[in-house]
Amino acid sequence: MTPTERAVVDRAMAAPMLDQVLRWAAINSGSGNLAGLAAMASELTDACAPLPGAVELLDPAPVTRIDAQGRECAVVHGRNLLLTVRPTAPVQILLTGHMDTVFDTNHPFQTCQWLRPGVLNGPGVADMKGGLAVMIAALHAFETSPECERLGYQVVFNSDEEVGSPGSAALLARAAAGKLAGLTYEPSALPDGTLAGARPGSGNFSLVVTGRSAHAGRNPQDGRNAVVAAADLALRLSALVRPGLSVNCARIEGGGPNNVVPDHAVLRVNIRPRTRLDEALASEALDRIIAQVAAAHDLHIHRHGSFARPPKPVNARGQRLLELVRDCGRMLGQEIGWKDSGGVCDGNNIAACGVPVVDTMGVRGGAIHSPDEYLIADSLGERAALSALLLCRLARDGL
Repeated sequence: MTPTERAVVDRAMAAPMLDQVLRWAAINSGSGNLAGLAAMASELTDACAPLPGAVELLDPAPVTRIDAQGRECAVVHGRNLLLTVRPTAPVQILLTGHMDTVFDTNHPFQTCQWLRPGVLNGPGVADMKGGLAVMIAALHAFETSPECERLGYQVVFNSDEEVGSPGSAALLARAAAGKLAGLTYEPSALPDGTLAGARPGSGNFSLVVTGRSAHAGRNPQDGRNAVVAAADLALRLSALVRPGLSVNCARIEGGGPNNVVPDHAVLRVNIRPRTRLDEALASEALDRIIAQVAAAHDLHIHRHGSFARPPKPVNARGQRLLELVRDCGRMLGQEIGWKDSGGVCDGNNIAACGVPVVDTMGVRGGAIHSPDEYLIADSLGERAALSALLLCRLARDGL
């Protein structure tokens, strides 16, 4: 590590990240809390203000969902932030982080507490308000490097990652276009700092079953039972599970009084393919099973949803980026490895654009998406140092 790089690293580690995390975790920014997301966007705009470049607040793309009655309705997501710095520099990268958490305004988990010295419990402290603080600290420190003019970047702070990024996927794709590399600030895959390697894809589907009601005692033969058909769908889809493909039939909604043959139901299902071929085969199987069940039960089934997170394999360029992060870690005394993950994130979307990405550049911690979520406070400085050094090396050497 050069003396200049050491100075940049030291600046990153000295940033007031813990204060930021405590302040931001006190803002409820559940994916559906538009006011809380707007407050987080304002906080992040202020935090990025000293950085060169322009900050834009952008509306999300239109999104619809299927309600419990099977009707398609609009869903409003929060606005997204885009920071653009030195768009004509020879090296261009993308950094991303999400403002939203899984904890809505009615969730009992709303405050932080110290579980023990150095371990902070709180909503979003690891996933990913800690990661946001790390990213911003590293960028501030990097801007003091004489190499900074060689590297331009865009930063996307989106508001809907925890629900699959439906309103920000197009923004992520535009920002990823032409970039040398992507860095996403999800927490590490394991509390020891292990990075995520390959990830499966993910598709969320709502299958709307429309049958025919009838009296359950007088003329049940005239009805077409939508709940039974939805259950048949769930069983057939569950039979698709194999290595490389997981299927989770999560909920059936519908039905009514016991004396009425139900004429509507909605099956919610998540499908995770390991490869693009697995995804294509799963999509074909889904359509085939829908047609088979509709014919067998003499009713109509409508498919809503898509594979919004493509599978993320690790190719040669992705491997090189992982190795560069590992090498930077070693220079800082951090031993960093990686392993494949079953989860998905915006790194899937970035990789689908042909951009190598490391998507667990955030803090060390664990128990995310639960009231036990925690942040290891020392990892704020560790990960900010790692990102700052990585930015210096990307500016100097690229990949």
